[in-house]
Amino acid sequence: MLPESQSFDRVLSSMCTKPHPEAVEAATRYIATNPGDPSTFPAVSRLEDRAISILGEITGLSSPNGYITAGGTEANIQALRIARNAHPVQNPNVVVPESAHFSFQKAAHVLDLELRTVPVDDQYRADPKQISRHTDHSTVCIVGIAGNTEYGRVDPLSQLADIAYDYQAIFHIDAAWGGFALPFTEHDWNFSDIPVDTMTIDPHKMGKAPIPAGGLLVRSEELLDSLAIETPYLESSSQTTLTGTRSGAGVAGTVAALEKLWPSKYRSIVNQQQENAKWTASALSDRGLDVVPPELPLVAVDLPNNVFNELKSSGWRISRTSRGELRIVFMPHVSRDMIREFLTDLDRLLPKTTSN
Repeated sequence: MLPESQSFDRVLSSMCTKPHPEAVEAATRYIATNPGDPSTFPAVSRLEDRAISILGEITGLSSPNGYITAGGTEANIQALRIARNAHPVQNPNVVVPESAHFSFQKAAHVLDLELRTVPVDDQYRADPKQISRHTDHSTVCIVGIAGNTEYGRVDPLSQLADIAYDYQAIFHIDAAWGGFALPFTEHDWNFSDIPVDTMTIDPHKMGKAPIPAGGLLVRSEELLDSLAIETPYLESSSQTTLTGTRSGAGVAGTVAALEKLWPSKYRSIVNQQQENAKWTASALSDRGLDVVPPELPLVAVDLPNNVFNELKSSGWRISRTSRGELRIVFMPHVSRDMIREFLTDLDRLLPKTTSN
């Protein structure tokens, strides 16, 4: 007998959330299909075209190319693979801010690329001067983050794009988490705002699609074609994806979530969670704690180690930034009542620190 699935009642650290019920139902219907062999499974192939079309609308890409990946890691690996293949140079390197997701370390290792990790500024954003200082004519890709995983910050993407253009490098934006929040902000972040070449955006995060459902979007078909290899024993003659067999469930679930929620319901979710994040940041500041205020729906707060450990022991699913702060990610399942319960537990523990 299978155990019950985990409740999200005390999950504050995850960038995944409860999928939409209609997305779960659609995923179940297509669970045995493989979009990696589109000629054999044409129905799920058409659904993938639909998914990429809507993701293109979300990200300002009028003629979108790309595919539904297993997640942001695969999309980031493929983006760097595009950069390496599109601009063959000796000793290629990739320049990323230190706020970049750890998937870029995996990608650089797999693809034999030098990864140049550059310090961020005092607001946890990429510093264009530092990025430029580390870029040269062997740089095949510059990476900007649109909603980093530790602080939810958005890099100065236009400036990074200009640097990439000057060096004829691919400009990649990792919007795996932020991509479903940023359409409802004033940020310049998408393909219509900035000369972006490739982008990661994950429907299985704020998009409420079932796992696995990441996304890779590419400005031009030529860039995507740089990944193509022949597949002689399949009905289809070539393949641009990293994995061969892929999840039809992820594709179908993505389409169901996008068609149900884009744009108005996503707007409502993001606005509500941004308000929850601001309210929580204020409540934590009122308790005398050092808070990194939210730019997107994510709050980081400096807590004593014993308080963090006690909260974790009491069942809160929490995690730290690399600098040690508690991070709270305001995914759709995080309610104001849940935060009130968290603050009640926090208040019970805080007096212990003042007496130590």
